[in-house]
Amino acid sequence: MTRQFFETNSIPLAVTASITNANSFTEQAELDYRRPFNVSVSGTFSATVALQRSFDGGSTWLTVWTTTTAAELVVDTVEPGTLWRLGVRTGDYTSGTVAARVSQ
Repeated sequence: MTRQFFETNSIPLAVTASITNANSFTEQAELDYRRPFNVSVSGTFSATVALQRSFDGGSTWLTVWTTTTAAELVVDTVEPGTLWRLGVRTGDYTSGTVAARVSQ
């Protein structure tokens, strides 16, 4: 997993992960709620990849989008303090490598 930061305010610019098993996600990221962000799923895999958000600091994760193939998505969010992550939930992985990226 890698995490990059804006130079001025330590807000993550991108979180990425190379996922090869279930219950694996990018690091959680609180993105600038005033701008859309990108979701990228690529690789050769047999899995269901889930975009999740948390309104309570990461205690509870809600799945808002899933894909079983490579995909790109732009997400608008208007609520400050929301955490985001991308990955494979327990029971949703069979094989291969998922390249997961959330960026802004």
